Amino acid sequence: MIEILSRSRCIECNQCVNVCPTNVFDRNVDGVPSLARQSDCQTCFMCELYCPVDAIYVDPDPEKLTGVTELHVQQLGLLGGYREKVGWGKGREPVASHDFMYQLSLKTIF
Repeated sequence: MIEILSRSRCIECNQCVNVCPTNVFDRNVDGVPSLARQSDCQTCFMCELYCPVDAIYVDPDPEKLTGVTELHVQQLGLLGGYREKVGWGKGREPVASHDFMYQLSLKTIF
């Protein structure tokens, strides 16, 4: 479930609003989206994945809100963590690229 949308990191691109399949966000006059329907989140991670500045944290446990704070999530390095693991963003590699079987499959295919 989506837990954090960092107002300080947000660049008002509204990508999260555009990609959310369940309309969790609202566009606001000040430009920074708000979590309008947090309980509708399906934990698909699309908002976190498409956020170009890692301003979103989606908790992988969709059953409950954990109530984590932005400061706590920042300290743990979790803002944009899903995006980092799949290798989205400048200078990032998917975590799978370090896996032996993944590397072996590339050698077999090419």
